[in-house]
Amino acid sequence: MLEISGIGGLIILALDIWAIVSIIGSSASTGKKVLWVLLVLILPILGFIIWLFAGPRSGTRVA
Repeated sequence: MLEISGIGGLIILALDIWAIVSIIGSSASTGKKVLWVLLVLILPILGFIIWLFAGPRSGTRVA
């Protein structure tokens, strides 16, 4: 099993927190938000990467 500690662990934690805040602030339905947050919490690295490419974004973006 992959063990991350030290500065690498802090970076992953910060990225996961950023992803979760962005998911919560998105315009996705509540059910989708819950599923995305669970994915990021259960699989911190893989969940973040999947969210980065396919997840909902925050609604504060200006087009």
